[in-house]
Amino acid sequence: MDSSHVSLVALLLRPEGFEHYRCDRNLSMGMNLGNMSRMLKCAGNDDIITLKADDGSDTVTFMFESATQDKISDFEMKLMDIDSEHLGIPDAEYQAIVRMPSAEFARIWKDLAAIGDTVVISVTKEGVKFSTAGDIGTANIVLRQNTTVDKPEEATIIEMNSPVWLTFALMFMNSFTKATPLSNTVTISLSSELPVVVEYKIAEIGYIRFYLAPKVEDEMDGD
Repeated sequence: MDSSHVSLVALLLRPEGFEHYRCDRNLSMGMNLGNMSRMLKCAGNDDIITLKADDGSDTVTFMFESATQDKISDFEMKLMDIDSEHLGIPDAEYQAIVRMPSAEFARIWKDLAAIGDTVVISVTKEGVKFSTAGDIGTANIVLRQNTTVDKPEEATIIEMNSPVWLTFALMFMNSFTKATPLSNTVTISLSSELPVVVEYKIAEIGYIRFYLAPKVEDEMDGD
């Protein structure tokens, strides 16, 4: 979760996605993402990566093994205490769910970011509309349902139980699209007064989900 408690990211990688996976009991490890990123940059593109942690240890080990097995590197990173109690995500029923090509989703946010910093997402029987306004003008992008495409990953599918209209900080949405290379499609789940959920599936082994709280009228008036 970010420091302002506006957005949250959840990543799941299931055991079957790994060549070897062993977990004797549930284990929670707090990791500094900046430090973890620096560790992972020490791995080669084709390296086999192994993560190891002893029960009760205050460190985690990253082992990088070259494809030819002629080089093995070990990096040990200190763990940190993280209060994860407030990170629970309740299940919810959503008023509207939109599935669309992830590249198109990323293009929309890139284009809107050139105009404004707040976006309104509205889903109606007409389709899904993305709107923003800034000093230089306004922008509106409308996507209608389109399932008559040759490839399923190029379809835009809109499931709507009732219309929904929500406002979000564009900066966060734009950053979520960094996950675009993980999946050809993205799913956006929306409901009044609930955080939007932007989900990218990772092959058959898991997903990464981004949650973003909507902006309220008072926040918009103060911007």
